[in-house]
Amino acid sequence: MTAITAPMAHRTRLRLTARGRRLLTAVAALPAAIALAFAVVSGGAALATIDDGAPAQSFATVTVSAGDTLWSIAEDIAPTADPRDVVDAIVRLNALDGAQISAGQSLAIPAEYAP
Repeated sequence: MTAITAPMAHRTRLRLTARGRRLLTAVAALPAAIALAFAVVSGGAALATIDDGAPAQSFATVTVSAGDTLWSIAEDIAPTADPRDVVDAIVRLNALDGAQISAGQSLAIPAEYAP
């Protein structure tokens, strides 16, 4: 008896045409183009805040006294505003983890609520 052998499959190489290379390059460059467009549209403001932090004139500071809470400070600095909004702005500006503050601590107050 003779053994029957299967013919070996012919392996073809993947070939990129010029059109395929252009498409691959365009897809790879798309995230960078989107980021650049966002920076141009926003006037570079997003990049400036990452590098420079908040502008110097965008907030005032207040020193926490004994017995002060964020709520009482919010009511003192912005009596006509909703204290919840003021507390939220102070927490975000100072990157606080919660509502815990201590006497002697210096807090940045957003310019819109600054006295």
